Amino acid sequence: MHARIYRPIALSLLLLAQSAHSAPPAAPDRVRGEGPFDRLVLRGVIVVNGEGAPPVGPMDVVIKGNRIASIHNVGFPGVPISEDGRPAAGDRVLELEGHYLLPGFVDLHAHFGGGEQGVPAEYPAKLWLAHGITTIREPGSFNGFDWVLEHQQRSERNRIAAPRIVPYVGFGQGRDGPLLEPDEARAWVRDAARRGARGIKFFGAPPAIMRAALDEAQKQGLGSAMHHAQLDVAHWNVLDSARAGLTTMEHWYGLPEALFEDRVIQDYPADYNYSNEQHRFGEAGRLWEQAAAPGSEKWNGVRDELIGLDFTINPTLSIYEASRDLMREMNADWQTDYAHPALWDFFQPSREAHGSYWFDWTTADEIAWKENYRLWMTFLDDYKNHGGRVTLGSDSGYIWKLYGFGYVREMELLQEAGFHPLEVLRAATIHGAQVLRMDDRIGSIRPGKLADLVVTAHNPLENFKVLYGTGHFRLDEAGQPARVGGVRYTIKDGVVYDARELLADVRALVAEARAEAGQGPAPERLPYIPE
Repeated sequence: MHARIYRPIALSLLLLAQSAHSAPPAAPDRVRGEGPFDRLVLRGVIVVNGEGAPPVGPMDVVIKGNRIASIHNVGFPGVPISEDGRPAAGDRVLELEGHYLLPGFVDLHAHFGGGEQGVPAEYPAKLWLAHGITTIREPGSFNGFDWVLEHQQRSERNRIAAPRIVPYVGFGQGRDGPLLEPDEARAWVRDAARRGARGIKFFGAPPAIMRAALDEAQKQGLGSAMHHAQLDVAHWNVLDSARAGLTTMEHWYGLPEALFEDRVIQDYPADYNYSNEQHRFGEAGRLWEQAAAPGSEKWNGVRDELIGLDFTINPTLSIYEASRDLMREMNADWQTDYAHPALWDFFQPSREAHGSYWFDWTTADEIAWKENYRLWMTFLDDYKNHGGRVTLGSDSGYIWKLYGFGYVREMELLQEAGFHPLEVLRAATIHGAQVLRMDDRIGSIRPGKLADLVVTAHNPLENFKVLYGTGHFRLDEAGQPARVGGVRYTIKDGVVYDARELLADVRALVAEARAEAGQGPAPERLPYIPE
């Protein structure tokens, strides 16, 4: 049984490198995937370019090595594909008439998971790839920066089956204790940049420390992200961060506080204790109703100022979804075959494990969170409609969310918020690439860009459920219940992965772990015993 230790991350006790024993087993050398090829032709696909353009096809997409070389129109819908320009002898060809081709997805909040979750690195890495995720931002590198950097370098060389990795580090302490002076914060940031970090994730600190660290991050060319923890948000909300140079906010903490009109501090009950996670998440679900009303002068003013600062919101809607429907998340289709037993155990109610706050979760809690989502989604849609950048991040590995599956659910939730499916895909691709300053290389389908692509036999614009590794449940043409869909191929850096093989690897890994734990083929669940 893995250790179940919860460390309050908002207390700024995060170190640049944690002890090695907290990191999961490293990803094994790659045995899946073929390529890159001298010339690979994706024949007859319907292209969704990721930049907001509607689908177009049939098209032939030619890949040379790890880059898109050219894109050719080869006919019209419903007409046999033209033989003109047929691939040359020696080309590797995938016959994909009627399939949809999308840019590889970017997950801006993708933790590998550490000793607390108890899963090996192979587990999330293959689930990410199997769901079309070709780039992740590792927001904090809490398994130790050296561990993440090693995986980044191995992925860059295609030595492991994993997305490309952009490592951020959690803003933490100095060698002699807390960072007390702005100059210490600047030195910490410079050291992070020297070691190879691409960005920094913040949780909260005194204003002078935050300003110094964010200013230095800009000077060092580092990205920045922040989870505005409640312990510091009373004196430093999202507006403070954006004005100081923060590039992205995670989740939504700190945004309602910036929208307060008749208070400056959240309406906490007298018995509230942040270390009690049901208090923490229960009251968080009652926060948006304390903010200014949609369309009010305050609402519009905050929205417009953030947009003017080119501020990005990475909402991670999916990670909180159990708060509004616990039974749905506990019993999601993928839990049976894909929930690793150590992770399943980590999800169970616990006063020590982060995100396992189901001590006594009630109907009233879920109703409050439903309203929280309604207002939160209203702001996201409004922000997008006025030119603000909203991106996709999953934060899976907590709160009943499995890697990969949680990302597809994030797409569905953005559509629920009001985003057109093309807007959802733009958020998942080119907008994520822009945040990482990689949009010249990834994020859309254009000649010259890296061959990071997703192939699916069904139209995700019609139904995002066809991207789930478990497919979409429906009646087939014979009138029988069936599952269809799932990503067919994920192409990362010109290497073609069969998503079905990756999923089979994960199922085998989970089955083996369950056998070792003495469990049956399905996750252990508490029996229903009527009183």
